[in-house]
Amino acid sequence: MKLLIDSGNSRLKWALLDKQNTLNTASIANRDVTHAQLSEAWSMLNPPEQVFIASVSTHASEVLVTEVINELWPNVQMAVVKSQVQAYGVTNAYEQADKLGVDRWLALIAAHHYYPGASCIVDCGTAITVDVLAADGTHQGGLITPGLAMMKKSLARETANLSYEQSAYPEGLANATEAGIYNGTLYAAVGLIERVIKQQVIGTQLILTGGDAETIVVYLKSPAIIDPDLVFKGLVIMAER
Repeated sequence: MKLLIDSGNSRLKWALLDKQNTLNTASIANRDVTHAQLSEAWSMLNPPEQVFIASVSTHASEVLVTEVINELWPNVQMAVVKSQVQAYGVTNAYEQADKLGVDRWLALIAAHHYYPGASCIVDCGTAITVDVLAADGTHQGGLITPGLAMMKKSLARETANLSYEQSAYPEGLANATEAGIYNGTLYAAVGLIERVIKQQVIGTQLILTGGDAETIVVYLKSPAIIDPDLVFKGLVIMAER
């Protein structure tokens, strides 16, 4: 049994990988997690033989995760995954390979393995990241912009009369501020994705992951695959090899 941990900006996610490569996932909001809560949640798991950690969260969150692991399973083998120059058929475009977020690196590895051919991988999370991968596994580079919630929160934070809310509204030009913000931020994300995919070679697969993927895909003209477990699938490839 292997425990795979994806510590993101907003959520701490984990999955157990059994001998049949079956993933059983769970998560908790990073801002809500405490030592006691995480200990209680993980104490219910079957003791893993190995733990693989991919983290883009705060140092405090990383420390909490490792502390709980060491307390529950003192002798477990633990590996903290980092982005590399080249691995598993993928070549990193970053001049400093370790500066590419490990979640993006794992998504690239998974996309190359599970969706052969040229691809454009979009993680629709706290930040929206776009990465383009050639058919031979060469990372072409990527883009980063605030995610939907972050865009709305920045408007609320930096303006006097705009507030943050999570309600959804019908598509189109709005006759109320809340609807204008909802559609404006959504169109910003959609426009970014459509522009990038339009610049790629014919046949490039568009792959979405992350919490807002289901919301964004509805408004895209380009056909897209949604794979919510893309980062975990990258971790699986590493754990198996």
